Amino acid sequence: MPKRLKPPLARSANNPVTRTVFIDGAAGTTGLEIADRLAGRDEFALLTLNDDDRKDLSKRQAAMDAADFVILCLPDDAARAAAVMVTNPATRIIDASSAHRVADGWIYGLPELSQANHAAIVAATRVTNPGCYSTGFIALIAPLVARGLIPADLPLTCNAVSGYSGGGKAMIARFERDETDIAWRGYALTLAHKHVPEMQHRSGLLHAPLFAPAVVPTLRGMVVEVPLHRAADARIAHPDAVLSALTDHYSAAALVDVTSLDDTEEMLLRHPSSANDRMRLGVSASKDGQQLRLIARLDNLGKGASGACVQNLNLMAGLPETAGLRL
Repeated sequence: MPKRLKPPLARSANNPVTRTVFIDGAAGTTGLEIADRLAGRDEFALLTLNDDDRKDLSKRQAAMDAADFVILCLPDDAARAAAVMVTNPATRIIDASSAHRVADGWIYGLPELSQANHAAIVAATRVTNPGCYSTGFIALIAPLVARGLIPADLPLTCNAVSGYSGGGKAMIARFERDETDIAWRGYALTLAHKHVPEMQHRSGLLHAPLFAPAVVPTLRGMVVEVPLHRAADARIAHPDAVLSALTDHYSAAALVDVTSLDDTEEMLLRHPSSANDRMRLGVSASKDGQQLRLIARLDNLGKGASGACVQNLNLMAGLPETAGLRL
């Protein structure tokens, strides 16, 4: 039987019922971060398996069926297999992999996408957590496409840099042990990054964006940028309209801030000690308004992964959206 990390609490007026959570893949970077955010919270009790039992399919399945919530922190194929192992109809799943991000029957776990999406997460039994890069790109582009400020058939490019923790334990080892001399590492050079399908689909685009990601020698943090050239397509809205639309769209968002960027400002990858679960969106433009830079800054392990999982878990459990998050 799965082991509880802490005992359940009795229901009372001042003490909500404790929900059980099983993290499948709890030893990975994302799983460890999620467990850290849930530690000490009376609303949740973690179900755990020892190393031997985690390799036993029947015991894993028993743990998933025993849990109120299962969070999958697995490679894509393993996540697909784990999702179908759950037989208890009351067990609700959040998948942190990219396996189900454009799949039917799964609610996309970006609450800020729309009021309807926020409500759908609350009621969902299956939620697919967004990718880290995708979170920044979609947050910038989807509201503008939905309002007609960027045409859906516009070919877009996306440039982004991330801390090396986004690549998991193997990449962490490369940067901290094997390749300490690496200052910048561009990848996905064949333009087939696994985040691209969700970036296109969830933004409402007709064409896949040209995505150019890179890793830099900091543990965590991410900057995602989408340049726009109004001289190339007059259908792109004026920067003032773009900023106004994003500000309006996220006016009630608990974890997203929008700002106008001028020559005195910078978008920085902060030191890991200052990482939090918020996301900052910025709009900058040339003086004539013909060129724009849409920029998102977030923690790839926070709002880009584990923080987003906990945000979705809170919503699904009927709890305050930001409970247990780093604000």
